[in-house]
Amino acid sequence: MQIALPLLIPLLTALATALAMARPRLQRIIGLVGNLALLLAALGLLQAVMAEGRLRLVLGGWPTPFGIELVADPLSASLVLVAALLALAVRIYASGQPSGPAALLPLEQGLLAAALAICLAGDLFNLYVWFELMLICLLGLLALNGGQRASEASLKYFALSLIGTLLMLAAIGLIYGATGQLNFTALGQAAHDPALASSLSLYTSLLIAALLLKAAAFPLFAWLPASYHCLPAPQLALVGGLLTKLAAYVILRLLGELFVLTPAILLEGLGWLALATMLSGVLGAAYHWDMRRILAFHIVSQIGYLLLGIALASPAGTVATGFFLLHNILVKANLFLIVGLMILAAGHHDLRRIGGLYPASLLLAGLFFVNAFALVGVPPTTGFWGKFLILREAFAQGRYLWGGMALAVGLLTLYSMSKIWLEGFWKAHPEPDRLNPQAIPLSGWISVSGLTLLLLVSGIYPEPLIAFLANGSTEFWRPLP
Repeated sequence: MQIALPLLIPLLTALATALAMARPRLQRIIGLVGNLALLLAALGLLQAVMAEGRLRLVLGGWPTPFGIELVADPLSASLVLVAALLALAVRIYASGQPSGPAALLPLEQGLLAAALAICLAGDLFNLYVWFELMLICLLGLLALNGGQRASEASLKYFALSLIGTLLMLAAIGLIYGATGQLNFTALGQAAHDPALASSLSLYTSLLIAALLLKAAAFPLFAWLPASYHCLPAPQLALVGGLLTKLAAYVILRLLGELFVLTPAILLEGLGWLALATMLSGVLGAAYHWDMRRILAFHIVSQIGYLLLGIALASPAGTVATGFFLLHNILVKANLFLIVGLMILAAGHHDLRRIGGLYPASLLLAGLFFVNAFALVGVPPTTGFWGKFLILREAFAQGRYLWGGMALAVGLLTLYSMSKIWLEGFWKAHPEPDRLNPQAIPLSGWISVSGLTLLLLVSGIYPEPLIAFLANGSTEFWRPLP
């Protein structure tokens, strides 16, 4: 039951907030209480995994491999906990802002439930179902903003996501037709049948292609910066922190645990695709002046690091990928929240139309500074350890060009973060009357300060998390005897 609770709580919270749509204050209280309960359930799940190892739960009384299975191991339990922390931080942040449309909270909780179910899914079909629920909820959030820009963003996201959906469903159908299985454990065993090797390689490649589109990898990433910036800051933090990272997480699961006999050429191609994704994302960030678009392009760039860690195809690469995944969810979401505070204080999202935030609010400047350094990978933040672990494994495998490109992208990331610092904080505001740091609510300070403190503590003491992830990654990339 401990595995099911992190899924059931946001589903029940979504239902309760939907029933309370006519009472915004009650709806907010339900959302906050639900996210607090989710955090407690996530902590309980993590403790159970630490004590007992990998946990499994088959729903509906059906025997394996026919039932709906939920699986929790160190990586998935850690991901559930980080998602729960992020969801609570977002709710605290949003409590100091206007309520917004009544359907916002149910959609937010539905998206969160789908994200957590993806973390714990143990079969391909239910993985597909939860990805589609996440798609529907995000479309709803985009459409709720109203106006031409939000409608255009919704259409762009829907059109490209539909391609990924069709590819994913076709690939799952082909895999089932070839193996007769959808359960992860059964698929992992079937993948070792030499008679299925050639067909499974093709079908796996199709499935990975669908997930790469959902992860916003090069070259099909344009939907992300074209749509994400239309969301309000709290929902942007939740969506920007979780969605694309979950697609990368599933790619790691599929290649590292199920289809470990994947041809080396697929992993080689994934590595070069990772470099293209890194570079295209960071160049897009360097070009733009809208802070939200800059961070959206950095989502693309950071997905490249995750794909690089997966392409290294080793237990050490899995630990590096897992650590970087958890770090990037928190730092990316927190930067979106901080940018939301900057917009409140400075009056606009365009760097050319704001400034003066450093003398106006030293605390806001310090919070941005720490999180920007974490994104770049400067010690002692979690970003340093995440990139260090990936680079160390890349150089250990003789992948010097891959590692060198990752370092170069880090320098370009520093450039775009410096642009936000110089334009938003250092230069004078072109319209000083619009500068109003008092507009930032206390809930915003609490939320971003808490996440920043967590990033600093995890960066100063990374060993427990690295050891925990290493303990759960020993079976990755190891074919059955």
